[in-house]
Formats: sequence, structure tokens, C-alpha cells
Amino acid sequence: MKTQIELDEVLQNSPNLLLYVAPILIGLALFEVILGIRHNKNRYEGKDFLTSLFIGLVHLVEGIFTKTAFFILIIWLYNIVPWSIPVNLATSILCFIVLDFLRYWSHRLSHEINFLWATHVTHHNSTQFNLSTAFRQSWTQGIKIVFYLPVSLLGFHPVIFYIVHQLALLYSFSVHTQTIKKLPKWYSYIFVTPSHHKVHHARNYKYLDKNYGSALIIWDRIFNTFQELDENEKPEFGILDQPKTFNPIYLVFHVWIDIFKKMASVRSFGERWDILFKSPGEVKNGTYLRQAKSEFSKN
Repeated sequence: MKTQIELDEVLQNSPNLLLYVAPILIGLALFEVILGIRHNKNRYEGKDFLTSLFIGLVHLVEGIFTKTAFFILIIWLYNIVPWSIPVNLATSILCFIVLDFLRYWSHRLSHEINFLWATHVTHHNSTQFNLSTAFRQSWTQGIKIVFYLPVSLLGFHPVIFYIVHQLALLYSFSVHTQTIKKLPKWYSYIFVTPSHHKVHHARNYKYLDKNYGSALIIWDRIFNTFQELDENEKPEFGILDQPKTFNPIYLVFHVWIDIFKKMASVRSFGERWDILFKSPGEVKNGTYLRQAKSEFSKN
């Protein structure tokens, strides 16, 4: 019979890697600033950097409190299934691959469903692309944990699940840079690179809704969402409906505010459903996304 695990046991054996390495990540971002200035390629803007840093620090603190709730759920699911997967190097790698597949779909749907976009837009509403952009994580994205629950249902141990998830986040941090140029072809075919992720953060027509992979780019190749960086088309970063403020509260909640306003202005269940579940472009009166794409395709 499978041994049941307790919350205390998991919390004691699951170090919060992100909390420990946060000073190092901030240091790397500052090093990138210095490197850019030395080579006359500074890709940081002061207000944008401070905004991203503030949003990231609040997200880190919020994460301390949500960790327990996260574990309660995944432990409960792990305990109710009658099977478990042994803990070793091979199964840890398998867990990473399974989680990365789920992260691809979580990320993709966060661009395709309006209320999920509200939990993710903060990460994209900067016109800069650098290591500090990785700090810019929404304070409401915790609801997307539902996408990762199959990892527990498959029988992966919660401690392995948590550690692998944090390693995936650290890898994600590393691709938010323009300092690293193209990597070897074999590597770029399998793994997400800064070049791939630069495309994902661009709002040019050619680059919209591409390269959702977290650590592995193979999912984009399989599901036809891959786009190589075109050396003849410089990426323009940000979102189509770009906010003109550095107010972190607004940048975290502006799509939520828009959703609630729209839902208050309609009466039928169907209209409210559409506001929540249609794509962000469709919610903007249908023509918004096409018009915006057209504008960028002309540039």
C-alpha cells in the first residue's frame, strides 16, 4: 500500500529556491545593466526596471503565503490516487518533461482565453525585454495551478513536483535577455533560447502568439506555434493595447478591471461567458486584434 504523506513532511523537504536565489537574480539583472552601458547597448529603462522589481518582490512575498495552499492541494491529490512513481533521476527528468508540456498549454491558453490573459498580461506589458522582465509576474497567476495538477494525479512525489517546478521557473528567467545571442542549432531545436523568447514577447504581427514553450521549444514545433526570429524584422516589445503608465497596481490589474466593467455592462449569461472565455482580441469588439495586426504588418 502507498505511504501517505503529510504537509509538514513536504514543507520541510521543499526548499523555496526562488526565495534563496532572488538576490542573485537581481544581481544578474544589475550586471546586465552595467554590461549594456559598457557596450552602448543599454536595454533598461529606469522606471520600467523599478516597476518590474516591485511587481516581482510582491509576487515573491505572495508566493510564500500561497505555497502552503499549493501543497495542501497537490498532497491531497497525490494521496488519493492508489499509485506512485519512484523517486530517482530518471523519473525526475520525466516529471520535468511532463510539467513542461503542461506549462506550454497553461501559457498558450493564457494568451487565448481572456480571464487567463488577465493573470498573465503583467508579464507582457513592458516595452523592454531584459532579465528584469522575468520578475514581472502577476499577483493573480496562482489560479493557473489547476493546469499542473495532472503531475500529482500521475503519481509524482510532491517534493519532486515542487523542485522541478522551481527549476523550470529559473530556466525561464535565463531566457529573458538580449545579451545572449543565438545558441547552437541542436540546442535551439530542443530548448527555448533567448532568441525564441524574444519573439514571444514581441507584438509585431509576424511574432504574435508564438513560442509558448517554457524550457522545451519542441512543443511549439509539434503544435505549430513556433516562429524563428527574423533578422530583418526587429521585435517591438509590449502588448497591442499598451498601457502608458508605470503604476504597478494598474499594470497588474488593468485587464481584470476591463473584464469587470464589461461584465457589469451586459445582462445575459452568454455575453458574460464570452467576456471571460473568448480570446482577448475577440473581447475587444472583434475587430481590435485584426486592426492592430494590420498596423504592425505595415511597419
